[in-house]
Amino acid sequence: MPLIIANLKCNPSTLREARRLFISLKKGLGNIRKAQVVVCPPFLYIPELIKIFGRAGKIKFGAQDCFWEKEGAFTGEVSPLSLKSIGVSFVILGHSERRINFAESDEMINKKLKAALSVGLLPILCVGETKKERREGRTFQVLKKELRVGLKGVSAKNASKIILAYEPIWAIGSGKPCELNEIIVEVLSIRKIIAALYRKKVAREVKVVYGGSIDAENISKYSTDSNLQGFLIGGASLNSREFMKIVGTIVKKNSDFNF
Repeated sequence: MPLIIANLKCNPSTLREARRLFISLKKGLGNIRKAQVVVCPPFLYIPELIKIFGRAGKIKFGAQDCFWEKEGAFTGEVSPLSLKSIGVSFVILGHSERRINFAESDEMINKKLKAALSVGLLPILCVGETKKERREGRTFQVLKKELRVGLKGVSAKNASKIILAYEPIWAIGSGKPCELNEIIVEVLSIRKIIAALYRKKVAREVKVVYGGSIDAENISKYSTDSNLQGFLIGGASLNSREFMKIVGTIVKKNSDFNF
């Protein structure tokens, strides 16, 4: 079953708009059977999302980040335990926008990832290279470092639970997604790195999704690749009609995902 993650980022700007989007999504996703959809709104809107869908609904709830401590004097941070307690199941960690705009290091991301796992959240760990790094032929080295440090101290059992999101930084929000053959190469690289860090069994079990300028127009050429277990959708998830087209295409083209 494919995993489809909607990252709403810092959107919508008002609760009214958020409610409208969530209600529209519920109408479209109400009978979803052949995909696991995770919606990750801003922290403030998570309770409203849960209220509209209900905890027993067809979708799962996710957060866009969390802190590495469960509680304490950390003004402005959000505890992974708090997220778990209100019904959140997934959390996005290491997104390039966090790395670039908030100077998050691999070491910080590693602490967050272990904290999330410790309370039962499923981390979605984002990795990917910049355009300059790709041009210089350093993609594998970048992925290796992000995975080696990001997963430091994580057991093989827990590593197999993590969703790895390959998000080439140069493709995010550019309208120019990575070509399928390039994605296949990098997904295989990710599995090779995981096999070296753990063992081949973990590399086979780990879920890898792709994110980076996916929309309703181009999803069809990506959604048949068995190397991918799903997609992390950004801007297109803010338009319920477009998002439902993406979900519909993925479900139609895939009946043998292993998530």
